[in-house]
Amino acid sequence: MVETPLKVAVVGTGFGQKVHIPGLQAHHRTEVVAVYHRDLAQAQAIAAAHHIPHACDTVEAIVALPEVQAVTVATPPFLHHSQAETVLEAGKHLLLEKPTALSGAEAEAIAKLARDRSLIATMDFEFRFVPAWQHLAERLAAGYVGNLRCVNITWTVPGRADPSRAWNWYSRQDQGGGALGAFASHSFDYITWLFGPIQRLCARLSTAIPHRPDPTTGELKPVDADDTCSLILDLQNGVPCQVVISSVTYAGRGHWVEVYGDGGTLILGSDNLSDYVHGFKLWGSQGGAPLAEIAIPDRLQFPTTYSDGRIAPFVRVVNHWVSDIDRGQATAPSIWDGVRSQHLMDLAHRSQRQNTWVEVPNPLTQG
Repeated sequence: MVETPLKVAVVGTGFGQKVHIPGLQAHHRTEVVAVYHRDLAQAQAIAAAHHIPHACDTVEAIVALPEVQAVTVATPPFLHHSQAETVLEAGKHLLLEKPTALSGAEAEAIAKLARDRSLIATMDFEFRFVPAWQHLAERLAAGYVGNLRCVNITWTVPGRADPSRAWNWYSRQDQGGGALGAFASHSFDYITWLFGPIQRLCARLSTAIPHRPDPTTGELKPVDADDTCSLILDLQNGVPCQVVISSVTYAGRGHWVEVYGDGGTLILGSDNLSDYVHGFKLWGSQGGAPLAEIAIPDRLQFPTTYSDGRIAPFVRVVNHWVSDIDRGQATAPSIWDGVRSQHLMDLAHRSQRQNTWVEVPNPLTQG
């Protein structure tokens, strides 16, 4: 049976041009037929560079194209709610970047619209599709560490450590900027995936670089989005979990997940500071033996890798999205996983404002 290609439009041309377009063009079931940029000349230039037939300067024009069946959205978070609703109301399937939106309420509105229209909305939670992470999940499920005792996560990178890096939406909390949205949105998803639901949390969000230069005038403008966040979580199974994230750490440690149980230890980590997917390895120890690297099975390895490590797991996300569209049923990571992550971010902000622990409602979403 010949499988027909899914004709996709890409909305957003930063991450969209670096990862979405090459990932979609690499997948055997997707064809990029349109691209959106708010400046039509830019959209046309990007379309020409990637051999894409249509260029549009509004999302409404994108979804009005009769050949477009699905849309990926890779714009800043403050645009997600309105753009996702435009896509879904037009009857197109959706692949959405994280963080999901600006609030749990906005995220739920997107999810409910997808549900009501019987459309597939998928989140780009790439770590679920990285080989070393998948093998960590398998080892945990097989009981390698025994009963969990504690989890420690550190994610320290230098991406925004230079104070001369320009001010933009990322500097504004009201537009979804900050380390919590950029990094902890992933962490909240993979913590739940790997270790189970979160029962309560305490968050400390801070801004080490309070001003950044305007890109046009050079004038210093205020930054109110967090660049560092510390989270203490109690999981529903009673396990404590600590998370430290910072985007302003010169020579940071990278991204590490340490899992300690009564039978063993698993350490997943990468010290690659320029590519947040490349470089992950897994180490293990049982019964107090020295840590030893655990080989990742060939069956989990990427069939193709790219200079930009984000593309290979994105291709797997696309495959997951297309498979869900084929079967007409959303599976994790779906939009509801994005809703949960967004609600947890809201609770982290509440904890910061109130300077206290906050309980996580159960159920956290209405999906």
